[in-house]
Amino acid sequence: MNTELKVTSNLNGLARRLVEDNILDEVSAAHACTESNKKNKTLLAWLIKNNSADPTALAAAAAEEFGVPLIDISAFDLSLAPLSLVNEALIEKHEALPLHLRGNQLFIGLKDPTDHEVIDEIAFSSGFHVEPILVSTSQLSDAIKRAMDATSPAFDEFDEDEDGLDDLGFHLVTEADEDPNADPSVDETPVVRFINKVLLDAIRKGASDIHFEPYEARYRIRYRLDGVLKNVATPPIQMSRRLSSRLKVMAGLDIAEKRVPQDGRIKMNLSRTKSIDFRASTCPTLFGEKVVLRILDSSVTKMGIEQLGFEEQQREQFNDMVVKPYGMILVTGPTGSGKTVTLYTALNILNDEGRNISTVEDPVEIRVEGINQVQQNAKQGMTFARALRAFLRQDPDVIMVGEIRDLETAEIAIKAAQTGHLVLSTLHTNDAPQSVTRLMNMGVPTYNITSAVNLIVAQRLVRKLHLCKQRHDLPPKALVRAGFAREELDDLKIFKPGGCPECNEGYRGRSGVFQVMPISDEIAKIILKEGSALLITEQAKREGILDLRQSALRKVAAGETDLIEINRVTKD
Repeated sequence: MNTELKVTSNLNGLARRLVEDNILDEVSAAHACTESNKKNKTLLAWLIKNNSADPTALAAAAAEEFGVPLIDISAFDLSLAPLSLVNEALIEKHEALPLHLRGNQLFIGLKDPTDHEVIDEIAFSSGFHVEPILVSTSQLSDAIKRAMDATSPAFDEFDEDEDGLDDLGFHLVTEADEDPNADPSVDETPVVRFINKVLLDAIRKGASDIHFEPYEARYRIRYRLDGVLKNVATPPIQMSRRLSSRLKVMAGLDIAEKRVPQDGRIKMNLSRTKSIDFRASTCPTLFGEKVVLRILDSSVTKMGIEQLGFEEQQREQFNDMVVKPYGMILVTGPTGSGKTVTLYTALNILNDEGRNISTVEDPVEIRVEGINQVQQNAKQGMTFARALRAFLRQDPDVIMVGEIRDLETAEIAIKAAQTGHLVLSTLHTNDAPQSVTRLMNMGVPTYNITSAVNLIVAQRLVRKLHLCKQRHDLPPKALVRAGFAREELDDLKIFKPGGCPECNEGYRGRSGVFQVMPISDEIAKIILKEGSALLITEQAKREGILDLRQSALRKVAAGETDLIEINRVTKD
């Protein structure tokens, strides 16, 4: 009997083609068919979501199987995309890119042209007959982002010639319509235009923070790009006071007060439908006021959990705990490790009209419709503990506490988790086991920890290698010393940063590295005996829980990042 015929006899359609084209083996294809049926997804959608095959090869096979055109979006002029014909929410929800309108036919770029529900929804919303065009998933997301940016007036009108920078819309995020401290003398056109351009460039490049820093003989402006600060401008030191005054006016701060730190907020209107918030913080230094702007993009709340960087088992464990009706989930890590994004991704999963969700944060960085958000203000008596007590009297389902800092807050949060509420919060510890000992050191009884805490997630952020990455050959001893097992070395391919005009020194974007530790029965027994973090770590290893280093090494093996980067954020 023909072996190939026997192998694929139980497969048909796309699954059979993928096996015949050596894109998947027959076991993986059969498993994919079974799992996609269980999840009520198309086979192509399941393969894309689980990253089970090379995106380019998968797209080519799907196009041939379904008789749908396949387009290389990199060769398409995105400025011609008729985005206005499809609701922006549908474009983002389904990753559907309008490409061309011919008569009554609207050609839409999709990663899964077999999803007829999506096609019908777009057709109903737009009023056109939709013709699907297949685009590789590795190209589609980036193409949609670039197309949306290209049609925003802010990016069209304010290019390198700086035309229109004077008219860029800003709105003071204050209770009053006008800032009573505003000084017309600081509204100088060159300063206004310069700052507007700095803010726009920061958004274009994907910066998370902007630092305006005065020194004795020079002034510098730096962007934090993918977690690393980079110098971008050195205006004359004589502009120091005018720059800080202009920024303080924009944020509604007192420009006459230069001796104490101040905090404010700026809203920048990029277009009629898109705006970006900045959190402004000033601090007096020896040579003037340093101003730092944190760029707050609410679009991060729309990120799917698949984009955070969890390994498959970690993602399933996190999902399982998020949908539980009660208990506590703790996310731990240093400042800037992505804890807020992880928490808001969980809240976005839960945010529907059937749940009452309340948060208390210091400060509220991301504003989300449908969530009751409270700003912590210790001076006015609005502490985390006081806000939590108020929440418990307002029929909550889900509560998020920005950070557990003291015993009082911890006790109220644990009580809430024990009485039928889902509580999300953060701690500042190095890994998941140390979060348990941190709660013990605060004075939380061990029986309360085991009865309330369901899951602890430790995380870091690593920069992702861009497509220009290069193969990196290292001796076996170096790889073993880095943490790889000897049996992994035969098939191991690792990469290093390349460098091209589209990336930031070989990197583009960041991904999370996680340690996801459910509180199992065995770990609970160790906690009840007041066991150390070391004992909890050893038990977690026995249960197959990846620590941060192991998770990071998996990303290196997958070609997502490099050894230098994981050494920067995890212990060797």
